[in-house]
Amino acid sequence: MGLFKKRVNEFPTPYTCTNAIKEGGLSTKLSMILMGFGNIVNGQVIKGLIYLFIEIAYLVFMFVNGIGFIAGLRTLGSVEQQEVWDEAKQIYTYTKGDQSILILLYGVAAILITVLMVVIWRGTLKSAYKAECLRKEGKHVNNFAEDLKTLLNENLYRLFMTPPTAFVFIFTILPLVFMICMAFTNYSRIDNHLMLFDWVGLDNFKTLFDSKSILGSTFWSVLGWTVIWAFFATFSNYIFGMILSLLINRKGTRAKGFWRFCFVLSCAVPMFVSLLIMRTMLQPEGAVNVLLRNLGLIASDKSLPFFTDPTWARVTVIIINIWVGVPYTLLQLTGVLQNIPEDLYEAARVDGANAIQTFTKITLPYMLYVTTPYLIVTFTGNINNFNVIYLLSGGDPVTDLSSTAGKTDLLVTWLYKLTIDKQYYNIGAVIGIMTFVILAIGALFTYRNSKSYKEEGGF
Repeated sequence: MGLFKKRVNEFPTPYTCTNAIKEGGLSTKLSMILMGFGNIVNGQVIKGLIYLFIEIAYLVFMFVNGIGFIAGLRTLGSVEQQEVWDEAKQIYTYTKGDQSILILLYGVAAILITVLMVVIWRGTLKSAYKAECLRKEGKHVNNFAEDLKTLLNENLYRLFMTPPTAFVFIFTILPLVFMICMAFTNYSRIDNHLMLFDWVGLDNFKTLFDSKSILGSTFWSVLGWTVIWAFFATFSNYIFGMILSLLINRKGTRAKGFWRFCFVLSCAVPMFVSLLIMRTMLQPEGAVNVLLRNLGLIASDKSLPFFTDPTWARVTVIIINIWVGVPYTLLQLTGVLQNIPEDLYEAARVDGANAIQTFTKITLPYMLYVTTPYLIVTFTGNINNFNVIYLLSGGDPVTDLSSTAGKTDLLVTWLYKLTIDKQYYNIGAVIGIMTFVILAIGALFTYRNSKSYKEEGGF
């Protein structure tokens, strides 16, 4: 069975837009043009006037600004900023030219407002049809005060969900669509396209996927390291956390609480503090190299290249990630181990199973069954793990001066450098899309392996 199967509506209602258009009366059908008209005719005057006011406000916005904002998306502006000599003041002044980034932002916002208006329009049509049906059936039609009271009872979810939905719409959907649009422009410092830029179609994607170009070769190198990092950062933590949890929770281990405290103590220190301390200690003149020199393990003029050699740097960040990540895995797996039924182990011992057989047949399958979604979420999270890489190595070392990324840069840290340091916003947007696609695929796999998906018949 496919992933996106058709779901059955748990709360079917006859008050739909389709029924309103097909079976609604004249007042309901007029509500398609004059929002709120059906509500006013059927006694919901205040509610209808509110709908009408929303429609008027939208039309005024579109006629005054909205149509112009959407029309501006075609060219993203054409008037350049001009430098003009002011003879009176004896200085150069600058004329106001088009700002493509504002044109793009306002245009995207106008389109999203239109989409929101369509959603409201559907709601007003269903509301008018419901009021008409109730009136024809001789049932009570709520007035405005009664509608407000329902927000504290059967429609309480609407009251609580509307504010967060509005914030998601403004601060998540709008920036996301804006970033996606930016990926199809030449908005960058190249050729001074920071004020006025144009649509370039798929050129940015072609440049990024072209392994012969500098950006393309950098992208494939960073992508490969990102996947390798995510794999080792995830499964090394899981394996070492599993070993520790098994050792601490076995019956022969004494002072279990003390050992858990020792390993979990690092969780009490903010991760960024731990990472910065480790970065300082592993510098060429840091505490580790100084100690090794004093002990005579390395020459007095030598230093271990923790962050200056590509291989050393990559191994270093993986090892330090194990140090800061294992305690969290230890806590996860300790809870899983303590919930495995003891009867399973008793039955295995009666059947003569040894420790290895017990682990492979009972412990490991149970742990994987419970923690597989957690593993996948951790894997996708490590793909987007900005803190560990940026705070430890900063993406260094850089071995190719023509490259914009270092040998330990992930896609997310490279994206940060491209946008903040290099001002290649268009390429950064493309990388953001690619990172989003990778994370979306990870989330899809997480859902497919979740218990709820299996219960719904996904498999």
